[in-house]
Amino acid sequence: MASEHSVADNIVYNLISIQYHALKGAEVYDKYVEDAHGHEDVVQFIERCRDEDNRRAQEAHELLKQLSNGGLSSS
Repeated sequence: MASEHSVADNIVYNLISIQYHALKGAEVYDKYVEDAHGHEDVVQFIERCRDEDNRRAQEAHELLKQLSNGGLSSS
């Protein structure tokens, strides 16, 4: 018999997945910046990507915290 998953289970899984992948990507940005040394436009782009991933991970964390404290609005 297959186990049933609620919408909340899917939301939590999705947020954790988003957070995980954003943090995983952030691990490699220092190497990318190092590789782009001397190409300031590329360095700036990579730093923006890192910042966006960090922001995404933080927002996912905040949403997960809200869910664990009673849920998010469904609007």
